[in-house]
Amino acid sequence: MKCKQCTSSKTIKSGRQKNGTQKYQCKVCGTYFQGSYRYQSYEVNDKMIIQLTKEGCGIRSTSRILNISATTVINRILKIASNIEKPPIPIGKSYQVDELITFIGNKQRKCCVVYAFEPENKTVACFAVGRRNKNTLRQVVNTVLLSEAKQIATDKLNYYETLIPKTLHQVKRKGTNHIERHNLNLRTHLKRLNRRTICYSKSLSMLVACVMIYFWR
Repeated sequence: MKCKQCTSSKTIKSGRQKNGTQKYQCKVCGTYFQGSYRYQSYEVNDKMIIQLTKEGCGIRSTSRILNISATTVINRILKIASNIEKPPIPIGKSYQVDELITFIGNKQRKCCVVYAFEPENKTVACFAVGRRNKNTLRQVVNTVLLSEAKQIATDKLNYYETLIPKTLHQVKRKGTNHIERHNLNLRTHLKRLNRRTICYSKSLSMLVACVMIYFWR
């Protein structure tokens, strides 16, 4: 019997459940598990949910593919996101900052995803979700400034002029081409960010969780 957690074959029998099902324990990682489960969700690991989320499957699509309830998918996504550790931000790099407009619940509740993209390594340093105002943009800009950024490129949104020092700020044609291309990937891979679609985020926490999984898992 292989361990469900680390796939090790060094497992032993370790008692039974109340319903008589045999329990096993892994001698490598110490995990207790059963050979089979009554509910399908126990057979689904986090890697499956992460992969489907990053490949554009919504909550109900993932639920149908894995044959588990939509509520279980939501709870698992939120749990995965809560365990993600924010990666360290490199010092002295150049960044591109941009925002994606989406909505939560209905077309009247606009929301934006602001993030800083490091084009050299093609990684996302930080992001924030909220209204398209100074408070949301400041969360990303201040984080990048603390990393001693060499240059910060943005579009012509006037909020950036008051948040970024002129010596670091860059606004020019094709100055944000890398992050704009990354925006296309985001809208393609996350259904909730697609344009002209019936898919949308019903809650802010779910939007943050899915974006975090896409960026850092």
